[in-house]
Amino acid sequence: MPRPPQEPEFNGALLIDKPAGPTSHDVVDIVRLLYGIKKVGHCGTLDPAATGLLILLLGRATKLSQKLTTEDKIYEGSLELGKSTDSFDAQGAVTATAVLPALDCDALNAAAQEYTGDIQQQPPMVSAVKKDGVPLYKLARKGKTVEREAKPVHIYSYEFSEYNEPVGHFRVYCTKGTYVRSLAHDLGQSLGCGAHLRTLHRTASGKFEAKDAIRLEELVKLPEAELPRRLVSLLELVQLLQPE
Repeated sequence: MPRPPQEPEFNGALLIDKPAGPTSHDVVDIVRLLYGIKKVGHCGTLDPAATGLLILLLGRATKLSQKLTTEDKIYEGSLELGKSTDSFDAQGAVTATAVLPALDCDALNAAAQEYTGDIQQQPPMVSAVKKDGVPLYKLARKGKTVEREAKPVHIYSYEFSEYNEPVGHFRVYCTKGTYVRSLAHDLGQSLGCGAHLRTLHRTASGKFEAKDAIRLEELVKLPEAELPRRLVSLLELVQLLQPE
């Protein structure tokens, strides 16, 4: 008696170039439903407005999630000086405005050095961090502000390449769990004028880069038979995770 057809099994990493709009979990759901894969997870959340590299793990590769999530990250983005928001980014409500001091790239880079190396970073109120089991963003929606425990992160570099008042363009190389919008907010506070994150694009996570990722709008048109060619295999993943 012939065996019933088997569902294709996909195991490996899928590199997605996430657009602005969907959450990281939305992308996971799209892939799960599109290809009928039960086990799908992501390595490192990107805010809905953020773009760039999102690593998805499929099938047996989900067992490598913890190792891949702890990899260092590189971001490029922009911040706007003179305006603070409650979420520390452009999606939040404006909480304060201020006159800008005289600034240029050199001044921004000098100020940014204060936030390199080992630092203690306080999560923004509009974040998924939980306080007594409740996500902070839910408390923020009710107008509540609570004490947040600072956590250690390491910023390898925080550099500005361009400044056109009031917008500065930067690149950050950091450890996992870093809130880049907190870096933008804190820099604005130290300059005395406030700031918020305007755009953010993740260019790399560990040894993976956004330039090698497939855009989400292309992925949804990809035939199922082509998916294995887009995957980083389990063997490749294990080899990439080996210490050098």
